[in-house]
Amino acid sequence: QVTLVESGGGLVQAGGSLRLSCAASGRTFSSYAMGWFRQAPGKEREFVAAVSWSGSSTVYVDYADSVKGRFTISRDNAKNQAYLQMNSLKPEDTAVYYCAVRQAYISRQSSTYAYWGQGTQVTVSA
Repeated sequence: QVTLVESGGGLVQAGGSLRLSCAASGRTFSSYAMGWFRQAPGKEREFVAAVSWSGSSTVYVDYADSVKGRFTISRDNAKNQAYLQMNSLKPEDTAVYYCAVRQAYISRQSSTYAYWGQGTQVTVSA
C-alpha cells in the first residue's frame, strides 16, 4: 500500500510558475515509477509526465507534448517526494493534478497506475 498526498496547487497568472509536490508513504517509494496526470472539468484524465523507478542506472522521463519544454518532473527517493515544476503556465493547464505510482516502468496509461493521490487544483488565469 502506498499513500500519496499532492500539494502546491493554486491560482497563478498565465506565464507564471508553480511547483507541485507529491509525498509518498508506505511501501518503498523508490521501487515505483511515478506519474503526474491532470483532469480538467468535463474532460478525461490525461497524462502529463512520468519518471522511472530508481533501481535502473538510467532514469527515464516522459512528457506529454502539450507540456514538453515547460514542465519538469523529478523525484527525491530519500525524502519520498516527487515534484512537477511547471513554468510558462497557460490557461489550458487549468486542471486538478494527480500523482500516481506503478510498478517499475513508466507508462502514459492511467489505468496501469495502482495508487493515486487526492489531487491538487491548479488554476491559470488569462
